[in-house]
Amino acid sequence: MNGRIAIVTGASSGIGEAAARKFVANGIRVVGNARNAEKLKALEKELGPSFCGIAGDASDFSLLDELFDVAEARYGRADIVVANAGRGLGGSVKDADLSRFEEILRLNVTGTLALLQKAAKRLLEGIDYPNKAADIVILGSVVGRHISPFSAVYGSTKFAVHSLAEGLRREVGPLGVRVSLVEPGVVVSGFQEGAGYGDDMVKQFDERFGPLLYGEDIAEAIHFVVNQPPHVHISDIMVRPTRQDYP
Repeated sequence: MNGRIAIVTGASSGIGEAAARKFVANGIRVVGNARNAEKLKALEKELGPSFCGIAGDASDFSLLDELFDVAEARYGRADIVVANAGRGLGGSVKDADLSRFEEILRLNVTGTLALLQKAAKRLLEGIDYPNKAADIVILGSVVGRHISPFSAVYGSTKFAVHSLAEGLRREVGPLGVRVSLVEPGVVVSGFQEGAGYGDDMVKQFDERFGPLLYGEDIAEAIHFVVNQPPHVHISDIMVRPTRQDYP
């Protein structure tokens, strides 16, 4: 893994932060993006020269070139991209707060699509298959595969992301770029607060499914995916707490 270079969005907390830490600990240098500039600075100080933070909104198209340009200028050409930035939205189709849906759709779907386009073009420019691996890892969700009536609106954005992931896999996989979808179950992070889930709901999750997952558990799966030999492609992996029966 030494010498590989990753771009990770949503890197200031949760799964994204855990993935960045896991990568750095295993010799992968990381350009991490998030809106929280202070947290990125703290991570730079803690993780050292193998981590570089770029603050900004992952759905801002003008930011995407900067991520790749900084990675190349500081470390060399990026060969791993983790499309992790996203936000939840609690509520059913009948009851979800639609005033927030446009924002969620822009970040979860439009922003992810823009990153996937940019990643595919940039990674193909430096492709050296089968000598070196190139990876695009996309964070989906169990509710993007199994419909949950209580998070169906958010789940619809992940259904879209799953479709984009499979479409891109079929497009660039034959050219040597691996596209992998990671679908987490219930993960304890800032996601719940951002989605509007109350403490009572999180407690119910823990009582029903616990012990729950943490970002580090999903980071292990992401690292496993990108750590395979170049000819081995894990295109889809779902990670649930052991007791989570549904979704």
